Amino acid sequence: MKRDKSSLKEENQKLREEIEERKTKFLNNWQNAFLYPDWRKEIFQPGEVLLDADTAHCNLILSEDRRCVTWGENPQELPDNPQRFHSLPCVLGQQHFTSGRHYWEVEVDESRAWDLGLCRDKIMRQGRVVIKPEDGFWVIRFYKDEYWALTAPETKLTLRNRTTRVCIFLEYERGCISFYDMTDHSHIHTFSQCSFSGSLRPLFRLWSSDSGQLRICPVHINTN
Repeated sequence: MKRDKSSLKEENQKLREEIEERKTKFLNNWQNAFLYPDWRKEIFQPGEVLLDADTAHCNLILSEDRRCVTWGENPQELPDNPQRFHSLPCVLGQQHFTSGRHYWEVEVDESRAWDLGLCRDKIMRQGRVVIKPEDGFWVIRFYKDEYWALTAPETKLTLRNRTTRVCIFLEYERGCISFYDMTDHSHIHTFSQCSFSGSLRPLFRLWSSDSGQLRICPVHINTN
């Protein structure tokens, strides 16, 4: 019995050493790695993302804490604001990112149709708006049980399971935006070699009364 316990202890120690070795390799080459989003968080700054009511489409209802957006069947009477989306049911995050590495997570399990990503602060909000990188949008979509990267043309994505939480990583100087499925910690898609200029802002979109809601997760800072 003593020998079995000793053997088990050695195996656990080897496993811990292997994990630390993998983590070290990852941290030394995180730019080229799509795995282990929790380890990526050690290099990125958590973004305290809140929704900007001045940008919200009239069918989108924001919670008091400005972390949750829900579709409202009846349009609201809202102040006429040049920042507000009129043609697309979108709302932006209040935060402006102009440099650095940032991440935030969004719960999507209560939504059947959504867009998530980032866009330039100065983008079209009225008339015919096309969501694509060339027009300042870097966005993924879930619609009719399919996932898409809104490239031009659109790119169909394959996920092992339906995700309940998405983490978005922004690397401004590198021109890179990555999406991860936090349900199984797998990589979803990366927009690379992007041409960023000026402020970038988180973007959220719902589609109809059937689309449910999106909720921004609170930031938990690791103090260890």
